[in-house]
Amino acid sequence: MRLKITNGRILAPGGDRAERAELRIAAGKIVGVGAGAAPDFTADEEIDAAGQFVLPGLVDLCARMREPGKEHEATIESESCAAAAAGVTALCCPPDTDPAIDAPSIVELIRRRNAKVGRTKIYVLGALTKGLEGKCLANMHALKQAGCVGVSNALAPAGDSEMLRRAMEYAATCEIGVFLYCEDPSLRGNGLVHEGETGTRLGLPSIPETAETVALSRALLLLEQIEGARLHCCRIASGRAVAMIAEAKARGLPVTADVAVPHLFLTDAALASFDPDYYLAPPLRGDSDRAALREGLATGVIDCACSDHQPHGREAKSRPLAAAEPGAASLELLLPLMFRLAEEGALDRGRALAAISSKPAEILGVGGGRLEPGNKADICIFDPGAEWTVRPEVLQTAGSNVPLSGWRLKGQVTHTLLGGKTVYRREPPATP
Repeated sequence: MRLKITNGRILAPGGDRAERAELRIAAGKIVGVGAGAAPDFTADEEIDAAGQFVLPGLVDLCARMREPGKEHEATIESESCAAAAAGVTALCCPPDTDPAIDAPSIVELIRRRNAKVGRTKIYVLGALTKGLEGKCLANMHALKQAGCVGVSNALAPAGDSEMLRRAMEYAATCEIGVFLYCEDPSLRGNGLVHEGETGTRLGLPSIPETAETVALSRALLLLEQIEGARLHCCRIASGRAVAMIAEAKARGLPVTADVAVPHLFLTDAALASFDPDYYLAPPLRGDSDRAALREGLATGVIDCACSDHQPHGREAKSRPLAAAEPGAASLELLLPLMFRLAEEGALDRGRALAAISSKPAEILGVGGGRLEPGNKADICIFDPGAEWTVRPEVLQTAGSNVPLSGWRLKGQVTHTLLGGKTVYRREPPATP
């Protein structure tokens, strides 16, 4: 299939100028960008992208498919459809499936099931410890050989300091990165929300900032001592943590970080009505924390943003807050919210795009995130003027726990191409 995308404005990660140019695709790869490229090219099909942005397919650093083990909430098929509708052509799955991804056979199971669906690429993080129990190291070498792009303990504690040190040393010898969610379980306790005015007013047990910063400090100190180790800090949530990562980077430590996109817009005030859809892990924090997260992303201290997609069925979120499951089904909000962030002036469009395409691809060590000749034709076409209201029923995800319900957003994906094949095409609204 030879395909031509015409009249669209191509936006490159890191640049803020969107130039109208033609893009040519053959055999699943980009063969030309611009009028002078591939002059003898003849297309079998043409997509008119007038008035729209042509972007590299998004790379989401954290999205749960819920399979294997929690198919009653979502499946690889349902969430791959959501990914395609979101313009996400590659995503990273953490190891907190059931069973945990601590053996090559589970990696192969996910790969086989995803191959049948064929709507997005799924990269897998292997378990840092067996069963994510923090007691015994997983076989990282075997997990890497099976195709894992990193190791993580997801939201579970990684064990005591000695266990984490050994895990980081083992990962270094395997030349694989450690993706660490920084939270001290003893400081978190039974906390649910940020330690602040909102939590006090609601009478809910709180999680102090130090639950994150103490765990982050431990990880950075260990990283400093372990030759060859690479650390990625997942879902940074506090302003103090941003400052600590900035200082670590200034000293040359091999550390990167991400933020979940809901935390760039929401604070703990969203929980004032006890709505469990805003019960997240890490917790939403205060106004100053949100401002620091935005600044950290704009300056590059925080390398990228992710959806932190965690689909749940209505039952998991219909309980009282203390018994509800944390997390939001936010995959399809990723691109519109990042462009909204740019419109609000928090950062430029090129930086916003890089944070959800080329930067996460670099962290994972995979291809993608750029529209250049010779690269796979993983492409997203985005209509920045399309307005829509966030409601669970208009999204593809099987999760009903959608935050920002009722928000009016601008921008929708109209086409997603994976290896030059159209895996999503938005149907125009029916005329009355």
